[in-house]
Amino acid sequence: MFPTGIEHIFQYFSRHPFSITSAPGDDYISVYIRIVGDWTKELKRVFTEIPACLVGRAKFEEQENVDQRGLPRLLVDGPYGAPAQDYQNYDVLLLVGLGIGATPFISILKDLLNNTRADENDSNTETSASDDSWTSFGSSSSASSVKKKSQRARSAHFYWVTREPGSLEWFKGVMNEVAEMDHKGQIEMHNYLTSVYEEGDARSTLITMLQALNHAKHGVDILSGTKVRTHFARPKWTEVFKRIALKHPYSTVGKEFLQSQV
Repeated sequence: MFPTGIEHIFQYFSRHPFSITSAPGDDYISVYIRIVGDWTKELKRVFTEIPACLVGRAKFEEQENVDQRGLPRLLVDGPYGAPAQDYQNYDVLLLVGLGIGATPFISILKDLLNNTRADENDSNTETSASDDSWTSFGSSSSASSVKKKSQRARSAHFYWVTREPGSLEWFKGVMNEVAEMDHKGQIEMHNYLTSVYEEGDARSTLITMLQALNHAKHGVDILSGTKVRTHFARPKWTEVFKRIALKHPYSTVGKEFLQSQV
């Protein structure tokens, strides 16, 4: 009876896979959830009705420190692996996301920048540390080489393609965050809005001019509200591949593609 009961209970629950956008080194877990059906609408309603005094105060605690009286039991299944998790095996990354399918790449971009920051901190520590002991020097060099091997990716090209202008608001905050973290220009980000005629077409001339003026004057894209420039129509992939190949000769380029599930 017990296995039968378990199977029966699970029939009442829907399967909703959400992509983690926080990086492995972050001290929090974040997900982006698109409101597309009854389940996600109800989820939004529950969280938007949280009293203002409690917003931002939720956090994970050690199990022994949590008062479990009156609290629901929460089960988290995952995270699950994906082809994109092997991104560290390449020197350069080409990340292509369609719609909400771009969410996993946010985590990759942030992880790349976090790794670079950690490498810089380690380099500064090694430079300031005393190297009187040959053994100490040898061990630190070995550890450094192992770490660099695991953090092979050094730059990324991120292309986000979407049809609806309103979807540019989805990643507005995180796009600006990544741009501010990228002090060394490791990441090149592009937004593509396919519902507008391509640049150079007479039907999109006015918006192209306004966009260029606003970006030049304020450094902000007029459509996305971020520092990332929005292009029109679809990317011309032949030109994209050629430009990346010329920019990164003798490098191994990994191409990852994700789209939203229908």
